[in-house]
Amino acid sequence: MARTVTPLTDPKCEAAKPREKEYPLFDGQGLYLLVKPSGVKVWRFKYTKPDGRAGLATFGNYPALGLKAARSRRAEALELLAQGQDPIESARQAKIEAAASSANTFKAVALEWHAAGARKWSVGHAATILRRLELCLFPVLGTRPVADLKVRDLLAPLKAAEQRDALDLASRLRQYMDGIMRFAVQHGHIDSNPARDLQGAIATRKTAHRPALPMERLPELLGRLDAYSGRSLTRLAVQLTQLVFIRSSELRFARWDEIDFDRALWTIPGERAAIEDVKHSHRGAKMGTPHLVPLSRQALALLAEVRQLSGRYELVFAGDHHHYKPMSENTVNAALRRMGYDTKADVCGHGFRAMACSALVESGLWSRDVVERQMSHQERNGVRAAYIHKAEHMEERRLMCQWWADYLDACREQFVTPYDFAHRGEDAGNVVTIRRA
Repeated sequence: MARTVTPLTDPKCEAAKPREKEYPLFDGQGLYLLVKPSGVKVWRFKYTKPDGRAGLATFGNYPALGLKAARSRRAEALELLAQGQDPIESARQAKIEAAASSANTFKAVALEWHAAGARKWSVGHAATILRRLELCLFPVLGTRPVADLKVRDLLAPLKAAEQRDALDLASRLRQYMDGIMRFAVQHGHIDSNPARDLQGAIATRKTAHRPALPMERLPELLGRLDAYSGRSLTRLAVQLTQLVFIRSSELRFARWDEIDFDRALWTIPGERAAIEDVKHSHRGAKMGTPHLVPLSRQALALLAEVRQLSGRYELVFAGDHHHYKPMSENTVNAALRRMGYDTKADVCGHGFRAMACSALVESGLWSRDVVERQMSHQERNGVRAAYIHKAEHMEERRLMCQWWADYLDACREQFVTPYDFAHRGEDAGNVVTIRRA
């Protein structure tokens, strides 16, 4: 017959005096207070493990851990045993998880994610992302364990950016958090990615397309360009932008060693050597990989004129005041405004890309791959990109760039639609007949 145990009371625990040997005071159901010769009183819990072996757990010292708290710990241990779990093993695992949680903070995981991504990003892009993390995300989320973060936690910095009307920044931050939390899933820190549910949670700005003139106004634009009375290098920059329809930074930071006159080819590197005190001067082709630009006869002729003006410098389009610095980022648009155009409503330098792309597509001559490759657009279909990323389509692109230059010449006197120009007769005097062959 089991011995009846009289439960302990706080006065009895307090009154227990040390003896020569340690002795227990039993409370029942395995819990007892062990009184040591030193006077230290320790709560112990004696139990049988799920595998049948004897187990002994230490809960803490009395009176720091009172009688009521010790009984609560016993109840938790008995509940675990009823579920087939060993209280000691469960406590050990909880400590491991707590340690891992404190080590795997949002900031720690974010920095690992950033280090992994920086291997494929440009230096400037990596620095921009890190700066945004430090300014916008780390102050709010940095010390929080990723395992504790919920959708509402991740939403807070996005809403803060939204309230400042920094909608583009908010969108970028959402992308970063999605990448960071996906990285945490992949490395076993969390089981699911709460950032996925942020999609659509913040406002987005309506896409504002860069202004471009209707094709019918090409003769007017070309006439004003030819009559431009400003700086010669500026006029040539605008004309070349129209012929090769590359991005502003790709043009402004161009070096002479990128242009091969013999091969009629301009190779824009993925990244350029930075120019001291010139913002973003490290930029090359936007996608971070070299972009090849075939040069038409007309483009080569323009570059020959440019070389007469700046050929002794490193930069193709050197600035007005310092030859080692490029022309201003506003130069092309300022010239268009001087010609009488509103660069926010009529046409801007970037709008030349839209005009060229529209004409090339409307001509019906060129495949989507060729036009997209020449525009230096990134293929969004990952599977398709894996197959075509090496395909330069150079011969067809050479024909296409020459066709575009010929088309602009044809429109100097009288407008003709891209389709009509592409379907002229055999004696049209452009590359169409070669293309058809």
